[in-house]
Amino acid sequence: MKSLVTGATGFLGSAVMHCLLAAGHEVRVLVRPKSDRRNLGKLPIEIVEGDLRDSVSLKRATVGCDNLFHVAADYRLWVPDPEIMYDINVKGTRALILAAVEAGVKRIVYTSSVAVLGLNHGGVPANEETPSSLAMIAGHYKRSKFLAEQAVKQLTDELALSLVIVNPSTPIGPRDVRPTPTGRIVLDTLLGKMPAYVNTGLNVAHADDIAYGHLLAFKYGKPGERYILGGDNMTLLQILQAIDEINDKRLKRINLPLNFMLPTAWIMERISMITHTEPRATVDSIRMAKKIMFFTSKKAERELGYQHRPAIEALRDAILWFKKNGYCK
Repeated sequence: MKSLVTGATGFLGSAVMHCLLAAGHEVRVLVRPKSDRRNLGKLPIEIVEGDLRDSVSLKRATVGCDNLFHVAADYRLWVPDPEIMYDINVKGTRALILAAVEAGVKRIVYTSSVAVLGLNHGGVPANEETPSSLAMIAGHYKRSKFLAEQAVKQLTDELALSLVIVNPSTPIGPRDVRPTPTGRIVLDTLLGKMPAYVNTGLNVAHADDIAYGHLLAFKYGKPGERYILGGDNMTLLQILQAIDEINDKRLKRINLPLNFMLPTAWIMERISMITHTEPRATVDSIRMAKKIMFFTSKKAERELGYQHRPAIEALRDAILWFKKNGYCK
């Protein structure tokens, strides 16, 4: 059984790749020609070079595969040219699925995000049915993922695909080579660059648990359904304090009002347009932080048998990996 994995050079995609190899899948990975390949190592995988914006390479990658795990996405909270993000996350996803259908791929797991879901007031955990709309979503990344999931659902219905959608929450753990925006929170805290916090909340899960959730969705997921793959709901302050505890430090932090941060984020974005470096805070990220992003994985637990370890273990594994790989020097 041969499975194609996209995004395997990245954080969550590499976890899915390792999970499938452990489960006995023959794995092919779609890799951009100039991508960082540290997460591939010397694993027994087949590498096919290509790009989600290159339809010819997608046809080449999908031919001969039984399954597709589409994990890749342009995951940045700020981009100088948002159109690139929509080309990759929306158009690229649609093109890949159509290529997979043409190649005779039998089963598809599409990695969406909890970013596309609605949120409840007062920190009440949201689920797969919590109402959402494009107008409710802030930021190009979240909007692109919302549109991508809509395109996936449309193709699934029109072509009667055996396709399952998973919605990971906030993955934390090893192999976050870039690191991702969420991994950056962990790393910045280790480096003493998080002297303040805002009143927001996230659902934190170990990347390897989310990856195993992909395998469970592949085995037991119902076509057309979506499943939240999450962990523990934590405020940002709780996350920072947990990192401090693991790192054997005790720091006092300032609670910053979100509205105070907006002008600062706007200035950082203007500077980034000149320096072409990602700002430490963005207007969209501050707007997103105004909502408590808590979720429940009960549907996945009930229908797939999904389980997750305590979030403290995800944070500990991420910290160990960052230290071991020289990120804290």
